[in-house]
Amino acid sequence: MIEKRSFKTFLACVGTRPEIIKMAMLYHVLRARGHTVKVVHTGQHVEMAHALYRFFDMPPDIVVDLQRKSAGLSHLTAVLMESVEDAMVRTDPDVVLVQGDTTSALVGALVGYYHRLPVAHIEAGLRTYEREPFPEEKNRELIGRLAHWHFAPTEQARLNLLSEGISAKCIYEVGNPVIDATIWTRERIADPAFDLASLMPRPLSLFLSRNPDAPLVLVTAHRRENWGEPIRDIATATARILEENPDAVAVWPVHPNPAVVSDVHEGLAGTDPGVRARLLLTGALEYPVMIHLMTRARLALTDSGGIQEEASALGVPVLIARESTERQELVDGGGAALVGTEVDAMVSAANALLASRAAHAAMCVNESPFGDGHSAHRIARILSERP
Repeated sequence: MIEKRSFKTFLACVGTRPEIIKMAMLYHVLRARGHTVKVVHTGQHVEMAHALYRFFDMPPDIVVDLQRKSAGLSHLTAVLMESVEDAMVRTDPDVVLVQGDTTSALVGALVGYYHRLPVAHIEAGLRTYEREPFPEEKNRELIGRLAHWHFAPTEQARLNLLSEGISAKCIYEVGNPVIDATIWTRERIADPAFDLASLMPRPLSLFLSRNPDAPLVLVTAHRRENWGEPIRDIATATARILEENPDAVAVWPVHPNPAVVSDVHEGLAGTDPGVRARLLLTGALEYPVMIHLMTRARLALTDSGGIQEEASALGVPVLIARESTERQELVDGGGAALVGTEVDAMVSAANALLASRAAHAAMCVNESPFGDGHSAHRIARILSERP
C-alpha cells in the first residue's frame, strides 16, 4: 500500500534513445507543475543520448559511466543495478519513472521496489505473448509486477494488464508520449527559425538535395532477434527494392552496434554500383533529422517500435520487418503490415507501395492509434493528484 502524500521528486531512469524521447515531454510537464525531476542516464546510447538531451533541454543529473566488460545481458543488468542504486540513494526520490521495456527500465523498477518506492511505468502493457522480442517481452512483464502506476498507451495494452491480474485501479489508458514528442518536433522543425541544416550530416544533405522528388524509403534495423541473417536479408531486400524501382532512393541510419554494421554491409555485398548509389548509409541521426526524413518518406521498412509509433503520427506507411509486433493496433488500423524478414516478402510489399498511389494512400492513417499528443499531461495530472 502506497501511503498518501504529495509527490515532489521524481527520478527518471533512462538510457536509450527511445526512452529519452518518450520521457522528455513528461519531464517538462512535471516540472511545469512545480515538481522536481531528476534524470539518471544509464549509459547505453552515449553518442546519440547527449544530442537528445540537448534538443529536449533535459540535462541528466547523473550520468552512469557504463564500464561494460562483456556484451552479456547479465553483466549489463548487474552493472546497472549498482549504478541505479547509487542514483536512488543520492537523489532520494518519491517516485521512480521508467519507460518501456529496456534493461534500464527493468533495473529502475526493481531498485525502486527494493527502496519501497512507487514505480510509474510509462508505455505499460505492450505484449506479443511470444519469446520475441528478446529480452524486452520479459522485461515489460516483470516491470508489470513491480509498478504501482501502469500507464497504458492503448485499450489493448490496458486489457493485457487486466488479463494478467493487474488491478484496474492502477491502470490508466493515456496514449503514448512519443506521439507528443513527434508532433512537438514536427512543429519545431517547421519553424523557419529552426536550423535543421546544422544538425544534418553533409552527405545526407547532399543526397537529399540531389534527389528532391524521388520516392524515399527509410530503413532501420537493430533488434537483437534480427542480428545476423535477418538484417543481412533486410539489406538485400533494400537493394532489390531500389533495383526494381529505379526512381526510388533509400536512407538507412545504421545502428552503431558493430554486429549490425557488419550485417548491413554483408547483405549489400555485390550490389550493382548504380543501385548502391541510390542508397545512403549514415550513422545515427539526431532526432529532428529523423522526423524530417519520416515526413519525406514514402514508406518505412523497420523493426523499430518507436518508428512504428512516430510514423503513425506522420501518416507514413510502415513495413514491419518482424514476425509479430506489440503495436498491433497500427496493423489493425491499416497503417502497417507485418512482412517479416524474408526477402521476397519485403520486396513485394515495398514495390506495391511504391507503384500504386491507391495502395499507398490506403496505408496513410489520419490519426495515430497510440495517442493524440496530450499523453504527458494526462500522466502528470495522475501522478500529481492520485496516491
